[in-house]
Amino acid sequence: MKINILSKEKSVLLQYLAEIRDKDIQKDRMRFRRNIERIGEIMSYELSKTLSYQPAKVTTPLGEKETQLLAEDLIVCSVLRAGLPLHLGVLNYFDKADNAFISAYRKRNPRTNELEIDVEYFAGPDLQGKTLLLVDPMLATGKSLLAVFNALQKNGKPAKTHILSIIASREGIDFLEKQLNANVELWTADIDPVLNEKAYIVPGLGDAGDLAFGPRK
Repeated sequence: MKINILSKEKSVLLQYLAEIRDKDIQKDRMRFRRNIERIGEIMSYELSKTLSYQPAKVTTPLGEKETQLLAEDLIVCSVLRAGLPLHLGVLNYFDKADNAFISAYRKRNPRTNELEIDVEYFAGPDLQGKTLLLVDPMLATGKSLLAVFNALQKNGKPAKTHILSIIASREGIDFLEKQLNANVELWTADIDPVLNEKAYIVPGLGDAGDLAFGPRK
């Protein structure tokens, strides 16, 4: 699995990352969602450099211009609900892409006290042979993302999968590297060192879904 870390280079991305982490700025939900969306746009631009293109001609009012247009069939799939603002940012750049949505949640097994992942909903097109952009803003343990990835294979095997996560833990990346093959590429804005006892990324930013949309029961 190839890993791309966008914060290695100085850009305006660092400003948006700082703002989504800031506990005072986080109080403005609209600004939080918009910053997530902006980060999705930046990630999409960087990812677009690695995609396939084909020659094309554009007719202007004054003549013709040779150019290159995207040649891949893209499907943007977000993990509900936290993935929605990031999904919008990706869709702003890949506006012709098809869309898919999947839900997954962590629950604790009352017998073993172990965390388990349930994937219970999918809506989207056939993934066979397509380029899948799997969008989830926080990559913590990596187990939820792996469960989602495996569940999606039942809807066709993508030719290539790009995972877009804004903040990833080192533990989660190490886990996915052992589980996923070279046909998967990870794009993350930043990497944080540890997880706490509740499997939240530290320093992270908290619960992205709650910050974007309000607390759950």
